[in-house]
Amino acid sequence: MSARGDRAAGFRGFTLSPLTVMVARRLGIGLITLFMVSLVIFFGVELLPGDFAAAVLGQSGTPETVAALRSRLGLDLPAHIRYLHWLGGMLRGDLGTSLSGEIRIADILGGRLFNTFFLAAYAAVIAVPLAVSLGIVAALHRNSLLDRVINIVTLGAISFPEFFVAYVLVLVFAIQLGWFPSLAQVSADMPFGERLYVCLLPAVTLTMVTTAHMMRMTRAAIINLLSTPYIEMAWLKGIAPWRIIVQHALPNALAPIINVIAVNIAYLIVGVVLVEVVFVYPGLGQLLVDSVSKRDLPVVQVASMIFAATYILLNLLADVLSIVSNPRLLHPR
Repeated sequence: MSARGDRAAGFRGFTLSPLTVMVARRLGIGLITLFMVSLVIFFGVELLPGDFAAAVLGQSGTPETVAALRSRLGLDLPAHIRYLHWLGGMLRGDLGTSLSGEIRIADILGGRLFNTFFLAAYAAVIAVPLAVSLGIVAALHRNSLLDRVINIVTLGAISFPEFFVAYVLVLVFAIQLGWFPSLAQVSADMPFGERLYVCLLPAVTLTMVTTAHMMRMTRAAIINLLSTPYIEMAWLKGIAPWRIIVQHALPNALAPIINVIAVNIAYLIVGVVLVEVVFVYPGLGQLLVDSVSKRDLPVVQVASMIFAATYILLNLLADVLSIVSNPRLLHPR
């Protein structure tokens, strides 16, 4: 057999694992989705009313000076040309320049991005164990008064919008009791313990609006398994109820629980905009709102793309972790 035939036979013998194929397929779908989102973000922002050059120059701006500033900033180019330049820069790692002060966007995003991820991680550390624990307790005492109270409280918390929950927490714990600051002002050199203290109210706000989803999924997944033969056998053997739930039911219910946890963590990162605005928290959401008000389009576009990419990647991670915890999902009926 020739060398070419040997190589062909070697390639035919090489097969990718089903998990690798699934990850590659989902990653491809994610990239296509991100490309479509980039189109929506760029041309959606283009539809915002007003003109940045005219807003910067104000009443002192003449048509000539406005035109000169638009030319210097590249705003006089057609929208599709500016989109191609913007997308090419993003692919090269060049996030562009802010129109306000002409500062590199990468320099603006550094601390803001860290603050947003810190707040989301802080809320997740509180929300995930709390939600899973409440789900286990509700499943152990299903249809009892405790189960109903847990469902009513969590559903009540998620029924209110984030800004309402935030203002209630500020009114009670910051203004009336004076336990916490009403504004979550943080800095790069702030000690870790002080940062945790200052960010507690925003983290609790995010916890309250995300716990219900994770709790109810945990409860439903465990209750669904309690009627299976191996769980009934564990009951007949006299194993303690908490051991049956934690050691036997919970490991087999991980797939849907992991999925809903990952989706809610994605929401914690993407949905912090209102919470950051209420607490004047210097994160990416606050920067996005400020940039929209200033019509600083490049910053708005980059911040929106970061939120979109984070959401897509966390959904991909949720799919992978669900399949790792339950390989049967690779072969649906």
